Amino acid sequence: MSKTIKLVYEVTADDFTRAGEASGDVKSKLKMMGVSPEAVRKVAIAMYEGEINMVIHAGGGRIDVEISESEVTVVLADKGPGIEDIEQAMQAGWSTAPDNVRSLGFGAGMGLPNIKKYSDFMDVKSQVGAGTTVTIKVLL
Repeated sequence: MSKTIKLVYEVTADDFTRAGEASGDVKSKLKMMGVSPEAVRKVAIAMYEGEINMVIHAGGGRIDVEISESEVTVVLADKGPGIEDIEQAMQAGWSTAPDNVRSLGFGAGMGLPNIKKYSDFMDVKSQVGAGTTVTIKVLL
């Protein structure tokens, strides 16, 4: 692959029926491109966790994906409430998900920890009242 592929996805707030479509599409594309199963798995899991966070907490948002010869970069940007304490949000099991979301099987507090676990690089920038941008890179 000699050129960069750019993909853009819109994520809708509270739409659990479509949650995961963007990460599923990227997973399929990476498989068709012959990317290693381990790298495909890492991208799919990290991106899915970010996508679900956008559905649950952020009022939706936009995902920009860039696939190059050496890495996949995923930028998840929202205009949600922001994260007050990123360090606390990175703790496994810590969650602000409401009970109705937890009753659907989401909101266990593993989103950001799993993104970190399954990416080679992760950066979280957030401003309370203005939104959050999570940048993920997975090396190929």
